[in-house]
Amino acid sequence: MPSSVAPGRRVTAAMVAERAGTSIATVSLVVNGKDRGRVSVPIAMRVRDAVDELGYVVDHAASSLARGSGDLVVLIAPDLSNPFFAEVIRGVRDTIGDRFQLVLSVTERGAQPLAADVRRFERLRPAGILVDAPAAGESMSASVPVVLLDAPGGTEAVNYDLSPGVHDLVAHLHEQGHRRVGYLDGTSRATTFGVRRNLFEQECAAAGITLSEVTARADLTVDAAASATEHVIEAWQDDDVTAVVAAADTLAYGVLRVAGSLGIAVPGELAVAGFDDLPSSSVTAPALTSVALPGADLGRAAAERLLATLDGTAAEPVALPTRLVRRASTGA
Repeated sequence: MPSSVAPGRRVTAAMVAERAGTSIATVSLVVNGKDRGRVSVPIAMRVRDAVDELGYVVDHAASSLARGSGDLVVLIAPDLSNPFFAEVIRGVRDTIGDRFQLVLSVTERGAQPLAADVRRFERLRPAGILVDAPAAGESMSASVPVVLLDAPGGTEAVNYDLSPGVHDLVAHLHEQGHRRVGYLDGTSRATTFGVRRNLFEQECAAAGITLSEVTARADLTVDAAASATEHVIEAWQDDDVTAVVAAADTLAYGVLRVAGSLGIAVPGELAVAGFDDLPSSSVTAPALTSVALPGADLGRAAAERLLATLDGTAAEPVALPTRLVRRASTGA
């Protein structure tokens, strides 16, 4: 049956109920997926037919205001195109299942999430908000539950225990004979990058490895990392650097690109390692040694913490283990 709604007129649940010959409450149960065992199959089918005929779209904001909370979970991240965040999303999605709808938000120009981003989505009254790699020093408190991901020091956070992975990385470099290393840092404001560098510096000092004073930083893209590397590669060589560790795999890819273009043998002349262990790190040339930070596990643990909070159960602090994946880029 064709729609009789005038063009431009907003379709309401009352219109759907009238078309289906049922109540607004029944329409709400069906469109929100809560009709099983509560609404007969024939009536549910009539409601869905009416929804399709009229082009009805659920107004989640209005529904949230009416209920005091919504059926949405918002994930705010700095870069949804990065394979790492794709893994985080998968972990969240697999955990919340059909209970909530997941809304994804990428911050402006890939910047770290800020308190203002949380406030913006708080107005929708979602069930909860997940914030991945927030900017340091930002207060993320809200009127709805908020769980932080990869935010060392956050009270409602799910983090990585970086110590085992960094310790094994430095021990591996030492075993391979490296005594002077360079570090390519990220420009990100996320606290986790400061923790990665600090732990690496501490482990190097304990192992008798000198960290070069030649510094470099780049945005978390291969092109930016390659550009930064081009500016310091000769200085690293002059400083007798034999290995470079990057704060993220995407940065390490830039180092590999520059080394290849300059004919610098990896790992013969320069060993390279990173953090994240992205899927593509196993197929780079050579394959990249990396401290594995399992994105799907991070997303899963954060979603579980959020669900526990919503259900009123205790949620213990979570520190996910990390490990070193040795590959050809460091002579493994």
